[in-house]
Amino acid sequence: MGKKKNLVGLDLGSSSIKLVELSSRRRKNEEVYELTALGYEPLPHQAIVEGTIMDSSAVSDAIKKLFAELKIKNNNVATSISGSAVSIKKIVLPLMSPEELEESIQWEAKHHISLPIEEVNLDYFILNTFPDQGKMEVILTAARKDRINLYSAVIVQAGKNIVLMDVDGIALQNAFEANYEMYRDRVVVLVNIGASITNINIVSGGVPLLIRDISFGGNYFTDLIQKEFSLSFEKAESLKRGSSVDGISPAVIQPLIQIGFNDLRKEIAQTIDFLKLSYTDKRIERIILSGGSSKLPGLQSFLSKEFDCPVELFNPFRNISFNERLYDRDFLMEMAPVFGVAVGLALRKIGD
Repeated sequence: MGKKKNLVGLDLGSSSIKLVELSSRRRKNEEVYELTALGYEPLPHQAIVEGTIMDSSAVSDAIKKLFAELKIKNNNVATSISGSAVSIKKIVLPLMSPEELEESIQWEAKHHISLPIEEVNLDYFILNTFPDQGKMEVILTAARKDRINLYSAVIVQAGKNIVLMDVDGIALQNAFEANYEMYRDRVVVLVNIGASITNINIVSGGVPLLIRDISFGGNYFTDLIQKEFSLSFEKAESLKRGSSVDGISPAVIQPLIQIGFNDLRKEIAQTIDFLKLSYTDKRIERIILSGGSSKLPGLQSFLSKEFDCPVELFNPFRNISFNERLYDRDFLMEMAPVFGVAVGLALRKIGD
């Protein structure tokens, strides 16, 4: 069997596009990766809103620009979707063969997926089997066809081939598994704070125990600042990132930032409460933050205190080598939390 070819990971976020390309080789019976391309391109405000592409020309132009500037010859792309267009459920079924499961999954999905079944593409994988109990656990994913078509079309519009469509939360876990083997048997909460959507995935032992997307992100903080001080979105964003704007000091916005922190805490706590309904023995041991707003000052210490566990920033390049003559280490480590999903996508291959 021939070697599987790598894909370019393309994370189409609400405020920017993140691109990662990796090369891979076998070493001592394991796959090792090296960074070969890294790109970040801001998008116009509201080009993508909560996962829906509103300005396909702006998005396709940004993709073209990244590929041209980085001189990427590989046109095969992996991307992902999230938000209300995706439903991910762990379901318990009677033990059956893979063939029987494939035949019955459509019928089972009707009972477990809130989205109209005729409007979604289904995917699934067997999580665990319990022969002595005659049961099996299956992860069932449903993604709206119109959202898949929209993302596929914009990538084709940019002259690229869409080979693989993933889900943000799964891509994030893929990057986590490749870089944090020392936490494999811990219960870890991955929290990816995008501009308008936050992905939460609670993982343990390589298994996604619970995946949830919420309509909350960096823009929530920006909107609070914008309304409070009657600023443009751009000026409010600048103030959020620590610059003084129109005589307003960043220190003044801390009460608004704290409101956002509390709302995020509630969503994480609710997700953990959902988990405890199915896994009464599981205790959260660590939270790992990623995404553009993961580095807001005070967020790590706030969540660590609230959940009584260590909180750290995600480094998806921890086990990925790179040429320090091409990539400045300090810059890469500074930007690392933003590229979690893109790295997870770039780890996929044609034929996966």
